Amino acid sequence: MEYTQLGRTGLKVSRLVLGTMNFGGLTNEADSHALMDTAHDAGINFFDTANIYGKAEHKGLTEEIVGSWFAQGGGRRDKTVLATKGYGNMTQDGTPWNITSWPNHDRLSALNIRRSVEASLKRLGTDYIDIYQFHHVDRATPFEEIWQAMDVLVQQGKVLYVGTSNFPGYKIAQANEVASRTGRLGLVSEQCLYNLAERRAEMEVIPAAQEYGVGIIPWSPLHQGLLGGALRKERAGDGARTKGGRSAAGLADPAVRAQVQAYEDLLAKHELEPGEVALAWLLTRPGVTGPIVGPRTAEQLASALRAVELELSEEVLAGLDEIFPGPGPSPEAFAW
Repeated sequence: MEYTQLGRTGLKVSRLVLGTMNFGGLTNEADSHALMDTAHDAGINFFDTANIYGKAEHKGLTEEIVGSWFAQGGGRRDKTVLATKGYGNMTQDGTPWNITSWPNHDRLSALNIRRSVEASLKRLGTDYIDIYQFHHVDRATPFEEIWQAMDVLVQQGKVLYVGTSNFPGYKIAQANEVASRTGRLGLVSEQCLYNLAERRAEMEVIPAAQEYGVGIIPWSPLHQGLLGGALRKERAGDGARTKGGRSAAGLADPAVRAQVQAYEDLLAKHELEPGEVALAWLLTRPGVTGPIVGPRTAEQLASALRAVELELSEEVLAGLDEIFPGPGPSPEAFAW
């Protein structure tokens, strides 16, 4: 496994991030524990979760599963850089995570940040969170309040670093400017939707992150299966992942379908696996710390691990850029 610094910090993390969103939902507790053990055996030390992950009727289940794995001992917690998130409504009444059923039980008020961190610590069975991430922008709460809340948690030793997820570039800049005025470290990471088929993050988010020394952690690196050999699996009658979400919507569009076919044809020519190439491409991108992989099986994790060792030729990289061109350099791409 290769390691890198997380943004401008001294923290060393693996180039792959183990995503746990499937734990408790698509993957049972025993299999989740096995995947985490396999990840550690392979050198993955960076695990990502969130307070809302689990099931609609059991939000927080994923954190509980990670916590029960830590409880087995063997240095599991000490070897893990643990990232979790807060923002969404945690009411266990079937309310969607992003719709609150009672005031002050979601978003980034100082009250809800404290409540969310304390609850995550309990579920995870740990004394501290390495990276606490804001799961979404809260337009109603000023960063002065947010940073004041995080200061208390950092001073208490309950949080070490602060990151974001789904933040636009201007909010990354705003958060770190407010932090810098008072001598705070500020944001150190940003999780964003970024992959070959979705490169809009290159316009503002990634340039802002690079300017402020914020590490980029791409989520959905395979675009919900679209980049994982979707058409090949469709022909084989396989690939349940491609039957819903962004992948299904993409394949329903003839232009996207043709694009994915060109992608699969290019990689077949070079005898490369689509899912591994999609991950390997992200590892070549400026500012990227490491993509989040969310395996449901040991084979899926093994495929992701092969991507770390995969070196893409200039011919393949050029072909990928031709199929998925992206927006181009910022701001020239949209200004000139």
